[in-house]
Amino acid sequence: MPIHPDVTARFHYLDGLTSMRAAYSDPVLIQQIRQFETWDAAEAPPVVDTRSESAPGPHGPVPVRIYTPVEHLPAGAPCLVWLHGGGFIGGDLDMHEGDWTAREVCAAAGAVVVSVDYRLAVGGVCYPVPHDDTVAAVTWVRDRAEDLGVDPSRITIGGASAGGNLAAGAALRLRDRDGWAPAALALVYPALHVRVPSPSASLAAALADLPPLFREPAGKGNPLHENYLGGPLSSADGYAFPANAILDGLSPTLVLNAEYDHLRASGEAFAAAVALAGADVRQVTIRGMLHGFLNLPAEVEPVRRCLDLIAETVTRGGL
Repeated sequence: MPIHPDVTARFHYLDGLTSMRAAYSDPVLIQQIRQFETWDAAEAPPVVDTRSESAPGPHGPVPVRIYTPVEHLPAGAPCLVWLHGGGFIGGDLDMHEGDWTAREVCAAAGAVVVSVDYRLAVGGVCYPVPHDDTVAAVTWVRDRAEDLGVDPSRITIGGASAGGNLAAGAALRLRDRDGWAPAALALVYPALHVRVPSPSASLAAALADLPPLFREPAGKGNPLHENYLGGPLSSADGYAFPANAILDGLSPTLVLNAEYDHLRASGEAFAAAVALAGADVRQVTIRGMLHGFLNLPAEVEPVRRCLDLIAETVTRGGL
């Protein structure tokens, strides 16, 4: 289907932008992206209870924000550990992709949502620091499940874009280190390949309709990924970019791709690899949407569908 008209009406905010890394690194240019992403929702996201805590990690405490339903939380509630996106160099707990998503899933699934404020790959920070922060936060949730009112067998790890990378990488690390797996993975427009696979003919045609900012070259150098790794793309292991990993024993995995997104090729290829490894996987294309669509309000119907799919996965603890 065509790009959602509410999205195309905002393309003028991106005039002159050609590089996501340059935009995120420039305090003036980033405001253009923020304007593009900042929508005045007709209805505010659900009201839920929130509190701040921190998980111990190898690089220092990892701040987390815990969301719980306003109503009484029954014992053994499901849980989502959520990682926002931002190309490993941007994003925070307050961005819509972080806060709105957490609130919507918390209310819809009757779940505890733990949103992780992992360290960004800026100021000399690089892999494995954000990955280690994510593993530490998931471990903290798992080990404190009873205190959080969470059933440890109903913990889902999820994330968007760079956060989807970190979610999958943490699941792989915990599989290998502890022999533990979450109930499910929920990966939204994830960055899973160090070199994004070449798009199909249909995807390439769709990408031609996008502003230059969103037309990333496939199969070539990727400055955001190089920055995250702190070195060449060839240095990436399977925890840094999960498409490089052996995927046997991975949890049931939901992959939600945006129709108009060069990373759709990564999500689709990863879903196929998970299936070949023998794990349960479901891949859904969210029609009419661009990368980063969880920054839009849930009243935009494709966004609501994505949130519902995440909430259903969290509630069921699987696909």
